[in-house]
Amino acid sequence: MNDIREISAADLQKLGTPKLAYLRQVMMNGEHAIAIHAADGTPMAIAANVQLAVETVMENEMFLMTVH
Repeated sequence: MNDIREISAADLQKLGTPKLAYLRQVMMNGEHAIAIHAADGTPMAIAANVQLAVETVMENEMFLMTVH
C-alpha cells in the first residue's frame, strides 16, 4: 500500500488489533479467573488474577483496552 487514503475498510478494521487485548472475568473449575482475549475476541490465556493477567499482556508487548 502506497497511499494510506486508499486503505480498505477491512484493512482499517484490522489495523493494530494484533497488539490489543482485553480481560474478562470467567469461572474455571468453579473458581474465578481472568481470561485474556485478543481484540477480535479470540481467547488467548487464563490467569489466576488481574495482576497476573496484566503482567502477561505487558510481557507479550500488547496493550490493554477497555470494553464497554
